[in-house]
Amino acid sequence: MTERLPNSPSASTETAPSSQLATRVRNLLIVLVAVVLSVSVFLGLRTESGPATLTAIAEDSVPLEVALTNGKPTLMEFYANWCTSCQAMAPDIEALKEQYGDRINFVMLSVDNSKWLPEILSYRVDGIPHFVFLSQDGQAVAQAIGEQPRSIMEANLVALAAKEPLPYAQTTGQTSAFSAPVTSQGKL
Repeated sequence: MTERLPNSPSASTETAPSSQLATRVRNLLIVLVAVVLSVSVFLGLRTESGPATLTAIAEDSVPLEVALTNGKPTLMEFYANWCTSCQAMAPDIEALKEQYGDRINFVMLSVDNSKWLPEILSYRVDGIPHFVFLSQDGQAVAQAIGEQPRSIMEANLVALAAKEPLPYAQTTGQTSAFSAPVTSQGKL
């Protein structure tokens, strides 16, 4: 019988498949780790981060029921977490809240929460962010729709706290009920 030596061709062919298998397993593990890390980084970049997230601001906001009864004017924002304009304004809203929160209520109402449907209909929210400025007695005095520069929001809040007309908001007021006197035949 022939003796197998470590350098003989038959010995190297027996160890080659096991080393190839080990190399393949190692490469597979490297690929899996790379995929997991890539997905983690991708999802980490997509999630809201930092102190001024909409969710954090909403959790720290004054409940609507309290804001309507505590005698302070209120900035009510209708928002959604998926709204890019709302996300863009979040740091400014947070900074304004820190600056004026002792004088003005900041209320956040998510349009994705059906609980706020009566308010959404009442204030005719058809775009977000939608801001409603309420007087000390809870009456709407002005509204602003869409992304607003911080300076404009601040000027409106200063005026709201001082009980003055808001310089940069579409004012709203009390209205009367109206029914168009039209019949089904188009006659008056």
